[in-house]
Amino acid sequence: MHNREHSNPHSLKQNLATVRVLLPYLWPKDSFNLRARVVIALVFLVASKLINVVVPIFYKQAVDALGSGPEAGIATVVVVPVMILLAYGVARILAQAFGELRDAIFTRVAQRAVRLAGLKTFRHLHQLSLSFHLARKTGRVSRAIERGTKGIEFMLRFTLFNILPTLLEIGLVCGILWQMYSAWFAIATFATIVGYIAWTLVVTEMRIKHRRDMNESDSNAHSKAIDSLLNFETVKYFSNEEHESERFNTALKVYEKAATRSGESLSYLNIGQGVIIAIGLTLVMLMAAGGVADGSMTIGDFVLVNAYLIQLYLPLNFLGFVYREIKQSLVDMEQMFSLLDRNPDIADQDGAKPLAISGGAIEFRDVRFSYDPRREILKGISFDVPAGKTVAIVGPSGSGKSTISRLIYRFYDVDDGAILIDGQDVRDVTQTSVRQSLGMVPQDTVLFNDTVFYNIAYARPGASPSEIEQAARHAHIHDFIMALPDGYQSLVGERGLKLSGGEKQRVAIARTILKNPNILIFDEATSALDSHTEREIQASLKELSANRSTVVIAHRLSTVVDADEIIVLESGTIRERGTHQDLLAKNGAYAAMWNRQQETAKAQEILEHADDTGGEFRNPEGTPEVS
Repeated sequence: MHNREHSNPHSLKQNLATVRVLLPYLWPKDSFNLRARVVIALVFLVASKLINVVVPIFYKQAVDALGSGPEAGIATVVVVPVMILLAYGVARILAQAFGELRDAIFTRVAQRAVRLAGLKTFRHLHQLSLSFHLARKTGRVSRAIERGTKGIEFMLRFTLFNILPTLLEIGLVCGILWQMYSAWFAIATFATIVGYIAWTLVVTEMRIKHRRDMNESDSNAHSKAIDSLLNFETVKYFSNEEHESERFNTALKVYEKAATRSGESLSYLNIGQGVIIAIGLTLVMLMAAGGVADGSMTIGDFVLVNAYLIQLYLPLNFLGFVYREIKQSLVDMEQMFSLLDRNPDIADQDGAKPLAISGGAIEFRDVRFSYDPRREILKGISFDVPAGKTVAIVGPSGSGKSTISRLIYRFYDVDDGAILIDGQDVRDVTQTSVRQSLGMVPQDTVLFNDTVFYNIAYARPGASPSEIEQAARHAHIHDFIMALPDGYQSLVGERGLKLSGGEKQRVAIARTILKNPNILIFDEATSALDSHTEREIQASLKELSANRSTVVIAHRLSTVVDADEIIVLESGTIRERGTHQDLLAKNGAYAAMWNRQQETAKAQEILEHADDTGGEFRNPEGTPEVS
């Protein structure tokens, strides 16, 4: 993968590549209206600059007319200057009006570009593979998109309507000075501009490193802040508020240092720019003064030269700012474009067709898989989930259970072997169609920070309120929702923190019921719940999985005793398989796990019973025993 962050991002080739990415937004193929806006805006731009360079000429003529003396007559001394000054005023109004109209017309183009670029990046992030999202830092990615979209807006607006018109105006002024006076005036003006731009380029290139350090430290600080706030309860558990504050402060100190260096270098840049402009102004004004002294130029010519230089000085000064911001925008856009450069690890094949579901049968055929080539997770496993049947996969942590669900969803592709659904290799069909046929109830249900209604409806956003309510009833959570102050419009909080584990699981079940998938996957769906809640949720899961192909990945064996087949994984291989009774009869690994969990469950029941009776253990007749 080509990653801009690790190349030289400020080479001319790289900058041109970045600009090429922007061109489709500037000249959208699918919108005649927006193209017309660009053309009209350019017409207003040229008109504004042409009028702008005429304004000082009116000013010169007015000065010359006023300086002609009483002998020239009242018409020359009063009437002519008034007419010229009126023309001067109208010209200034038109120049500004055309400039404002240019901005107003182009605004829609710029804002649409920002929206489409942000949307494209957002969509691309959702197309990237699970491996990217497991490694990413949410705060860093969000800031990259935020700064990148702002950079695009700046590039589109200021490159087209500030740099180009400023260069056009400089060329026009130099041409007028050459034509009206001599080449030396044009040369001096041009040399001043070249010196100004050269100094700006050199110093700005030096300042880029500080800007990159600022971006890096800003993203780092923002990422740490978000991570800390998302884990608010964990911070409280360990009383680590000061530790988190110190981590955040350390990141801010790095930003402070980089920002200070950036500010200092900006001062040096501005001083140099001021010196160059002052030298250029002084030189041209001395030449104009000499022309007035020898009679080759009038006072009006002296004023004209001065007006042109002052008029150029403002956009030149602004050009320095714009150039700095453009360079900074290029830096900001690099991170966003580097996200677009990333290719998904998992992609549909050319011409992939949707999955054709008949019964929902799943087959693992000699599947091998590893996250890291140095450690194989699944070592040639084969099993079938017949249509409408339930297969449970159990085993110790690290045996590869959850990896199986990720492979079925095609978050990863197998290294060898094949996974088939109704006889179709999941690599040969579209990812979307595979995932639309699957329903997942995970161990840790993460909800959106929105209403209960929204979170259930997320499975099918177009579902009616009655369908959502029906799904909630089937998940046995409707009564709980109605008891909330705002009912289905109650907010669940960040990651659903306002709900208990069991309540979140029931929302997940309701969501899956609403989706109505052909295949179900329960990935440790009840392992984080207490035994009482687990029994309630288990009943709902059993009701949900009736007549559906179901894969149950479980740690608690009590949840899978009714499965049509139980597969015992150990170190990525299938150690045992069979029904619950068959495996107990074998007295092997499954039986050993069952016995251990039964002993643990009995001990837990004793503790719960003791808690319910106020800490006293009682015999069956109800007589307290010594505890």
